[in-house]
Amino acid sequence: MNKEVFAQIDTRKAHKKEPPGPRGHPLWGSMLDFQKDQLAFILQVARQYGEVVKYRIANLTFIQVNHPQGVKRVLQDNYHNYVKGDLWENFNNILGHGLFVSDGSVWLRQRRLMQPAFHRQQVAAFGQLMTENALHMLARWEAVVDTNQPIEVFSEMTSLTMQVVTQALFSTGLPETNQAIKRAITTLLDHVAFTFEVPFYPPMQVPLPRNLRLRAALKELDRLVYAIIHERQEHPVKNADLLSMLMEARDEETGQGMTEKQLRDEVLTLFLAGHETTANALTWTFYLLAQHPAVARRLQAELDQVLAGRLPTVADTPNLPYTRMVIEESMRLYPPAWITNRTALVDDEICGYHIPAGSYVAVSPYVTQRDPALWPEPERFDPGRFTPERSAERPRFAYFPFGGGPHQCIGQGFALLEATLVLATVLQRYALELVPDHPLELHASVTLRPRDGLKMRIRER
Repeated sequence: MNKEVFAQIDTRKAHKKEPPGPRGHPLWGSMLDFQKDQLAFILQVARQYGEVVKYRIANLTFIQVNHPQGVKRVLQDNYHNYVKGDLWENFNNILGHGLFVSDGSVWLRQRRLMQPAFHRQQVAAFGQLMTENALHMLARWEAVVDTNQPIEVFSEMTSLTMQVVTQALFSTGLPETNQAIKRAITTLLDHVAFTFEVPFYPPMQVPLPRNLRLRAALKELDRLVYAIIHERQEHPVKNADLLSMLMEARDEETGQGMTEKQLRDEVLTLFLAGHETTANALTWTFYLLAQHPAVARRLQAELDQVLAGRLPTVADTPNLPYTRMVIEESMRLYPPAWITNRTALVDDEICGYHIPAGSYVAVSPYVTQRDPALWPEPERFDPGRFTPERSAERPRFAYFPFGGGPHQCIGQGFALLEATLVLATVLQRYALELVPDHPLELHASVTLRPRDGLKMRIRER
């Protein structure tokens, strides 16, 4: 190879602009700063270094993409290049090849099969069970309204959304099985949260107590879910619930349906992704409304005018725009899925910066949705940001609590409908007040949740 060829290669390398970022410690990089406060760290590096930031966490180097155009490149324009990769191994161990963790042809086939079950009309059919379960929760609250005893809102919302997703998946005739599934799902969620914070924990095959509990929970879940699938195969019920729809789905090209293993993977995926995120969104919404009484009064006025004391229905949701704006602004400040990671398959360029093949690329709604260039006074709770006029002024990926592009959350419509109906059902009857001596700390685990829950007192309106 002559000198001219070497010179051309050196010139090409020189033109590859590397993202800026903190140097960190020679051995562990920025790991200590990241672990001390993950949210503060990713927000601070974005404010300090700009659109694209590079930093190292122990032996892993991350490229954090903050600008909406860069997020669009990762999630939409060049999404084929950004796969879920080995950072998603903990989810793969549990969810197999479910929609949430799969890529490529496997993801595409499953997405096509599942899409009809989440069509707007199908989702609307679950509206009544959402309000009915909210009413059951309020019936429990009646016992504590006059006692001045606080409730733990995150726990209440988690129980509610778990019950909704259980009934949406399996109908309502399996209460004992439902409780067993809930216990096992809770074990799985706890394990995923732990390994998210302790990434070097030994794999599931190592017989440590935590791993043994995980394996036992997975075994129990498999037994229960496969038993339900087998029962449905023997006694099919058309379109009764999500499981029935998934079992009836057929690939348009091949005419094939899902195997039992694929059904199992998608059922667990819907369980894990289908309740905690909505529980978080509702929890943060109640928290913010308690801090902003003027917003709460305007929301309640809309509910009083539109509903006049009756239960909300799916048909009412288009007439509750401010309720929807409150939820959207809550998810701007506290997006349940606060960060997501991808792995670059080949070299790319984002916002003028070189992204080498094999890079771990992170995008964070928590960061981009607090960018003061996109959101004036970003820490202020202002549902008015989501009027159609103001929303149209912003780039598409200035706001992406459900992700975006082809991999956008398939359950977005279900989650927003549930949050709207639950919020409307609760706030017609009660107002929730913060307990002054209960400090709130953000816990950035698999989802963004209050670390020690959220204690609030119930007041009749």
